[in-house]
Amino acid sequence: MKKYSVIAFDLGNVLISFDYQIVVNKFNRIKPGLGDKFYKLYQDNYNIHRDFEKGKIHTEEFLTIMLEWLEGKVIGKQFCKIYSSLFSVNQEVVDLLPVLKRKKYKLVLLSNTNPIHKKYGYQHHNFLNYFDKLILSHEVKAIKPEKKIYQAVQEFTRQPASNHFYIDDILEYVNSAKNLGWDGVQFINYENLVEELKKKKVL
Repeated sequence: MKKYSVIAFDLGNVLISFDYQIVVNKFNRIKPGLGDKFYKLYQDNYNIHRDFEKGKIHTEEFLTIMLEWLEGKVIGKQFCKIYSSLFSVNQEVVDLLPVLKRKKYKLVLLSNTNPIHKKYGYQHHNFLNYFDKLILSHEVKAIKPEKKIYQAVQEFTRQPASNHFYIDDILEYVNSAKNLGWDGVQFINYENLVEELKKKKVL
């Protein structure tokens, strides 16, 4: 009998990689130094990013701030496309999804993300269809490592905590899941993940 019935995946830097330098370079091409200035403001005011992920501020408010930082050189839809151009698919990891699906695991995506990145960055990827549920921070109004976002997964699965296995590149977020009775592993690379999943008899 399988020890786990639910496998939950983080999105960023697990199923898709992201690189903010791509965004910086594109803004720098619009005006020299604009991207560098924007990214410094973005990092110095990271609470705005977190509030956006948590659904505490709406897209319109977020856009107003971002376009102001970009000195009016960029318009809304243009910003959304550039801001979401940082993603690339980790195909090896994505290829594990149908394998796990065939093994009858319930698959859940558990991600700190925002509505712009969802709409313009990743929602078109077919691999999302393997998931039984997408638990997205801005939709459930909670971000990892807050207990509420993990509880949102369990509210969907209706499975005991011990039936859940979580994969995330951030160790703190894995440990938060473990504190709730889940098991999990930090994603380091594909080879390590496969090794860990075999050890845990998930694969």
